[in-house]
Parts: sequence; C-alpha cells; structure tokens
Amino acid sequence: MDWFYALIYGIVEGITEFLPISSTGHLILTGNLMGVPWSKEVKDAFEVVIQGGAILSVLVFYWRDFLKIRHVNTDPQQRTLWLGVLVACIPAVILGLLFGDAIKANLFRPSVVAWALIVGGVLMWLIESRRVTPSVSAIEGIGVRRSFMIGALQCLALLWPGFSRSASSILGGMVLGLDRATATRFSFYLGVPTLGGAALLNLIQERELIFGEIGLLNVVIGAGVSFVTAYLAIGWLLKFVSTNTFKGFAVYRVIVGILILILLATGVMSNGSLA
Repeated sequence: MDWFYALIYGIVEGITEFLPISSTGHLILTGNLMGVPWSKEVKDAFEVVIQGGAILSVLVFYWRDFLKIRHVNTDPQQRTLWLGVLVACIPAVILGLLFGDAIKANLFRPSVVAWALIVGGVLMWLIESRRVTPSVSAIEGIGVRRSFMIGALQCLALLWPGFSRSASSILGGMVLGLDRATATRFSFYLGVPTLGGAALLNLIQERELIFGEIGLLNVVIGAGVSFVTAYLAIGWLLKFVSTNTFKGFAVYRVIVGILILILLATGVMSNGSLA
C-alpha cells in the first residue's frame, strides 16, 4: 500500500501547497483518514520530498520569468523584483533557524492547525470585504521594502502551523496594496527559495531515511504526482483570482478547521505532536 499512500499524498500536496488553504492541515487529515502506518519521521521526510515536486512546478510554470534573472545587471525592474524576492526570504530563514525546532515540538498539533485554519479563514473574509483600490497591479512594481514586509507577514505561517504560507503571503500582499492576481503570483515566486531551500536542506539531512525506508519508487510517485497536480493548481488559481475573490477559500478553511476539531473531540484523531 505504500505506493498508494505516496500517490494520495502527492495529489493532496500538489493541490494544496499553493492554494491559501494550508497543505499542512490537509496532509494531517489525509494521513489520519487513511490510517497511514508510517512513523512520524517517515511522514515528515516524505512530505519534504513531495513538497520539492510542487516547488519544481513553479519553476517550470514560470520558466520564462525566472530566466529573466540573467538581466538583473542591466534591467532595473528585474533587479528590484528579484532582490525583493531574496529579501522577503530573510525573516523566514532567521525565524526558522532560531525557533523552528521549538515550534515543531510545541505547536505542531492538529488542534493548533485547526484554529489556524479557522482564524485565517475569518481574516481572509474580512480582508476581501474591504473596499480598497489596489495600488500595485504589476509584480515589477512591488519594490524591495514592500517585498520585505510581505516576507515578514509570511512568517505567520511558520509561527502558527496551519495558517498557510500561501495565505499569509497573499493576504499580506493584498493588505500592502497589491491586487489579488499580483499578490498570488508573488506568493508563487516567494515559495521557490523559501520552500525550496528548506526542502533541499531536509533532503540532505534525511536522505538515508527517505531513500532507505520510503523507497525510490514511492519518492518518484509522490514527487511526480505533486509536480503535476501543483502545476495544474497554479494555472487554475491564476484564472480563478482574475475574476473571483478568496471568500470561497475562507469558508472552506473554516469548514476544514471545524472538521479537524470534530475529529479530535470524537477521538477519531489524536492531538499528539506531529513533529
């Protein structure tokens, strides 16, 4: 059954990684509902691998944009854009190095994730209910200062597991004046160094566990499916936000959060540490 678990995990990770609904929350539900027999260490390592597949999908989807990095020395707009992406990663890197282990040990629990989903959903609804005209409608116009602030707001997902990195960076961008489509696109860009760096580091550290206990075939299945589904999810989300608000995602987050709390209250799900 390991290949089946790898397949389902890949689908869930790919769909939820870049949508503002928390991949963490959905992977928790997936593992519990399927009764995956893997140890916590194996689950954690496997999720890192398939996250890498989702990150690769962004590079492929936006390959023309990422190739423009070579023009940073001659194009001021490209220099400002990619410097902003780099600067936006700094807060998450610092907090991750300083408090990452403590956060996993103390906050990485289903109940914490459930409330993060619910609170994040309410905030998303409130932000979308404002009547504010965005001041930035092109990703090249974000600027380094605003990029850093989005990166700082992105850390809410690190400090509160289940809030969603995509949700915090997209909502942060909207609060800071970006229109919905630009905030979403910048969130994709920001995910490459932020998540990609973490995935690479964990892959190196846990390589024996990943390839020894999980197996190469399951790694290929999970990462490959994650790549394909994430690629499709990116394209769908960009089309969706061009004509719709995030209120539907807000409602969905609240429902999933309540579902986790119900599973905890009925004893179907344990509230033990997931780290």
